[in-house]
Amino acid sequence: MVLLHISEPNQSPQPHEDRFALGIDLGTTNSLVASTKSSETTCLKDEMGRNTLPSVVRYCDNNKIEVGFDALKAQKIDPQNTISSTKRLIGKTLEDIPTIDNLPYEFVPDENIIKYKTRQGIKTPIEVSSEILKTLYQRAEKNLGDNIAGAVITVPAYFNDAQRQATKDAARLAGINVLRLINEPTAAAIAYGLENESEGRFVVYDLGGGTLDVSILELSNGLFKVLATGGNTALGGDDFDEEIVNYLVKKNNLTNLSEEDIQLISSLARSLKEHLTENDSAVIKANLSSQESFELRLTQDEFFRLTQFLVDKTLNSVKQVLKDAKLALDDINGVIMVGGSTRMPHVQSTLNNFFKQELLTNLNPETVVAVGAAKQANLLIGNQQQDGWLLLDVTPLSLGIETYGGLAEKIIPRNSTIPIAKAQEFTTFKDGQSAMMVHVIQGERDLVADNRSLAKFTLTGIPPMVAGAARILVTFQIDADGLLSVTAKEKTTGISQSIEVKPSYGLDDDAITKMLQDSIAHAGEDAQKRNLKEALTEAEGLINAVLAALETDSDLLTSEENKMIQESIKNLQGACKNSQIDTIRAGIEDLSNVTESFAAKRMDKNISKILSGEHINNI
Repeated sequence: MVLLHISEPNQSPQPHEDRFALGIDLGTTNSLVASTKSSETTCLKDEMGRNTLPSVVRYCDNNKIEVGFDALKAQKIDPQNTISSTKRLIGKTLEDIPTIDNLPYEFVPDENIIKYKTRQGIKTPIEVSSEILKTLYQRAEKNLGDNIAGAVITVPAYFNDAQRQATKDAARLAGINVLRLINEPTAAAIAYGLENESEGRFVVYDLGGGTLDVSILELSNGLFKVLATGGNTALGGDDFDEEIVNYLVKKNNLTNLSEEDIQLISSLARSLKEHLTENDSAVIKANLSSQESFELRLTQDEFFRLTQFLVDKTLNSVKQVLKDAKLALDDINGVIMVGGSTRMPHVQSTLNNFFKQELLTNLNPETVVAVGAAKQANLLIGNQQQDGWLLLDVTPLSLGIETYGGLAEKIIPRNSTIPIAKAQEFTTFKDGQSAMMVHVIQGERDLVADNRSLAKFTLTGIPPMVAGAARILVTFQIDADGLLSVTAKEKTTGISQSIEVKPSYGLDDDAITKMLQDSIAHAGEDAQKRNLKEALTEAEGLINAVLAALETDSDLLTSEENKMIQESIKNLQGACKNSQIDTIRAGIEDLSNVTESFAAKRMDKNISKILSGEHINNI
């Protein structure tokens, strides 16, 4: 019998057990995890007091995997097995990456998904991302305990269906319950709006390590409505680093660089960029693997001139989003700056001159996304019952199907508020046609060939009719995560076919399942640690419950019974100190057994108290 906690209504001898939810910013350069505890939302720190985690994964010998700062340190000496900026490759194929030859990795040819060749075998961006997510989740467990209900994970607003699905697959592989995916600018707006109690129309300019997101949100009475979103998933701080690298290589006439040299120069370029954010000039020196040395002195003005075209390129997205939202500059109440790359002075001055107003930078641009996601997560698990808010996001790209002649017919236009469902009728184009292939596409172009193919399925059983007589209703439904399902139904017969759209070039369920099985097979040590932690938590909870019961109801026990319970508590506490899981489990069982009669006596006492003075007919 489990020891019961019995108390008066609205009173409890034990504090309310909190449930926690996480906000995870899975970034290109750095990732963060945040949570709300005691009404305060903060980013969680590691054992060294750092809240960021470099988004770098190294596959070492002996099946060891390093994630974060240790992996980042090894990037210069082990570039092929140390993977960074994988967010830029997730949900894509080799054909989608024009600069693939500039990367230091060895890729395995595959039409469906990008694959890295490492010393631990073939890895995908999904698996690499899962290691980052797993490390963040473990950090959260160390800070909050095991009572984590799930996580809201942020993605670039301009992520397409494949990239969103790949992110969910990575979280699933990491063992994380995804409460929702939300766009990074939306998360930032939530944090900013709630922190400053602001209302109006705000531009969120999010320039991270690998992606640019621009969104316009309307904040009013707890309503966060996304009016339009846009951006570029191939433009970010990494591109500024690359311009420095190209300049350095050209100026020093460096040739025949090894992979280690490229990683070294890239790392130095990033450090130089960060130094020039707050200083007028910077100097880097290094020796290459060929023993050739080089030096580069760069002033802040030179760096600005070198990369100003990239900043101007971001303005194209800003102008397009304003156009989509049908707003003028005077309609904007503020510009929220998000992402580490927005710290660069020429980025801020360019945006300041364009909008003709001071930029909103009072919240840390590197942590605001994770904080906003954590606030949304806390709301989703029901911790915030009052003063809640409503979030209305949008889909970044149009969705539709292929029609006769290879033409694209849009069913859900981009910037439509989600969740959403829309239907449109189609018909056959041949006499006697008994089947219809539904080709789901994503993009803004008029020709199917110029858009991205998401999925194909066939509706069969259409009654033979003359061309144009059949009526086929195609319904598109997008959930709150921005993921799509499609149904086709022939209206005269009621025959229907549906599909939860998973991109044809991503990972299928079998592949994900195999990855999960493999992770379990190689996670013996992690499983032991987790089992020990669970046993320690259970033991601590039981001891606290028994001690609380003894404080109020020890008079129900004989001195011998009290002595037995105290001895059992002492033995279990000793087992916990020795951290032997079998001994702890045995101690838990023993304490449960010796308190069984105590629990029964407490139950009898409280039932008698409740029923005292009640008429038999009222029981």
